[in-house]
Amino acid sequence: MTDNDLRDWYMRYIEALNAHDFGGMDEFIDDEVLLGGVPGTRDDVVNTLKGIVDAVPDIRWEVDELLFDRDGIAVRAINTGTPAKEWLGVPPSGASFEIVEYAIYKVADGRFVQMTNLHDSAEMRRQLTT
Repeated sequence: MTDNDLRDWYMRYIEALNAHDFGGMDEFIDDEVLLGGVPGTRDDVVNTLKGIVDAVPDIRWEVDELLFDRDGIAVRAINTGTPAKEWLGVPPSGASFEIVEYAIYKVADGRFVQMTNLHDSAEMRRQLTT
């Protein structure tokens, strides 16, 4: 894929995330994928995403920076939401969060084969409890 193809493909992935449309993740995620260096599956990713949306129904991922290097993608995203259920050990209080997420991906044959995401969960907890 060219950088423009990867950009379009990745932005479709973000659109699917924000629509909470996880049924078509086979377009984006390989059957087997390394998740933060640990072997996993597409179903593992989808189940994690469904769990997030269950707890934070209005979760949004907004791409702030997007870089490409051949088959690699680096992303700086802003995640926002208001938990409706206990999440990360914090009961819902009506408080919202806005945090930065950094993600690094490797793509092969048009799908993610490696996915690594990092966000500051301590900052998220702070925002949800103050």
